[in-house]
Amino acid sequence: MLDADFQRQTRPGAAEAPRGVVGGSVRERLAALRDELPAQELARMLALVEGPARPAESLRDALSTRLMDSFRCTSGRGTFGLLYDLNSEHLLVQVAHCLRRYGSKSDPRDVLQEVFFNVYRYPHRFNAEREDAFRVWTAMIVRNTVLKHLRAQGRAGRHEVAFEDLAEQPETRAQRPEEGLVDQEAQAECGRVYLTYLHLYLRFYSMLGPRERAAIHMVEVEELSYRGAAERLGIKLENLKMVIFRARRKIHRAMQSVFEGQPAECRPARDPRATLAGEAGASSRNGAEDDHGE
Repeated sequence: MLDADFQRQTRPGAAEAPRGVVGGSVRERLAALRDELPAQELARMLALVEGPARPAESLRDALSTRLMDSFRCTSGRGTFGLLYDLNSEHLLVQVAHCLRRYGSKSDPRDVLQEVFFNVYRYPHRFNAEREDAFRVWTAMIVRNTVLKHLRAQGRAGRHEVAFEDLAEQPETRAQRPEEGLVDQEAQAECGRVYLTYLHLYLRFYSMLGPRERAAIHMVEVEELSYRGAAERLGIKLENLKMVIFRARRKIHRAMQSVFEGQPAECRPARDPRATLAGEAGASSRNGAEDDHGE
């Protein structure tokens, strides 16, 4: 990989080593980016590569910071490709170290792809004020990506993470402007549909008899138990369950009649008849539970 060659042939004390081969390789990659990079920025990067010998890590830091800052401005694919080749191996070592620290057997290369996905996704968060800015920034991304990966694993099996390693700031999901508009429109549409259903429910609820309305209100609004509602209404538990069942069936049938003939996208997501059949079965089963549990 380019990263390994870069380190091997530009390490300290290797000024007499064939830097021209690796330097030439980097120069060729940079030259191929002339259509993506501003001329002044390209000249600045070439000056880094062709300048006095310096430690490989220092040169990689400086060049990677310049490449990342350019990618932040241009989103060039070639720029990101060179950035990946220069940094993938040493970032893979960091990822593997973090995974071993927490005893995870996940494939580091899978997590590495997520690291670079985050680099690609959030270039606007990069600040190139320091020469080693890319190394510092990606170290934070590696840490947060590994912790996120461990939390995802924890949904299937608990995995403890040290408190001091938890991210200081909650994760936020960045959205492009058009995505935000789509979400807003979807929320507004969902609100309108919900109000329509609620209006219909209240309309048909108001058409129930007094005892049916009282029973529904006690159970669904006041959250009384069936036994408590039956005692308040002065009727048997079995009768109360039948009152509620019939009241719900009336509302569901009335709402179903409103949507008959409508397009599929305008109909309720569930068939009220199937729901009521399930409620009828549950009603008989819950009778014994209420008799013994309350």
